[in-house]
Amino acid sequence: MARSALLNVMVQAAFKAGKSLARDFGEVQNLQVSLRGPADFVAQADRKAEKLIREELMKARPTYGYLGEDGEEMKGTDGAHRWIVDPLDGATNFLHGLPHFAISIALERNDEIVASVILNPATDELYTAERGGGAFINDRRLRVASRKALSDAIVASGTPHLGHGNHGKHLVELRHVMGEVAGVRALGAPALDLAYVAAGRVDGYWERGLNTWNLAAGVLLIRESGGWVSDMDGGKKPIDTGSIIAANEFIHKALHEVVNRPIPAR
Repeated sequence: MARSALLNVMVQAAFKAGKSLARDFGEVQNLQVSLRGPADFVAQADRKAEKLIREELMKARPTYGYLGEDGEEMKGTDGAHRWIVDPLDGATNFLHGLPHFAISIALERNDEIVASVILNPATDELYTAERGGGAFINDRRLRVASRKALSDAIVASGTPHLGHGNHGKHLVELRHVMGEVAGVRALGAPALDLAYVAAGRVDGYWERGLNTWNLAAGVLLIRESGGWVSDMDGGKKPIDTGSIIAANEFIHKALHEVVNRPIPAR
């Protein structure tokens, strides 16, 4: 596949940080210290990866803006472009030695995502997309799954953790969905989970309370692989609202109806 110069910059930045994360992932599995020890180590790995990505991106396009996972934003003199970066999506998985985590980089132009890169350094799977150019995994074209019946589908979701999210609402949604699908998965890395929808590995995904850097790259991947993406209310800008439903046309329609069923009266 042919890549634009900008996408090549993003891929190069992802691989540079990915090598660092892969080394640190090998170390964190061997740490025999207190819980705080590995947690601090992972935080350092996260910061180091972001520094590598930021340096690589800003060296190539110093006038672009930059939004990182800490929410701190650098305004660019360019005015039209912004990098959106999550250097370690799935940090809790990383901490526990689970190889389901990723680097996520998106390029926004005039408020539209035009290029995406998601890399899992533990598996060397690279997901890329450019607006109008399709989506790929390691140069192989991606398509969302073709299942039409929700009863045949496996869907994924994020599970609100301690101190975050509306647990009660999610449990109601989960109860509704579990009664309609072949299986539900909670994999713990939103950007990578969205890449799995684009690859057809899971049939759909829904979650609330996400950040811009969780969603930006994955939304373009799914749209370029033929999928449908909306927020939980059916709007077309999940990045703005922080909620998402993603699937093919048929599963999206059915999943949207199920997760938005009213809470049963007691």
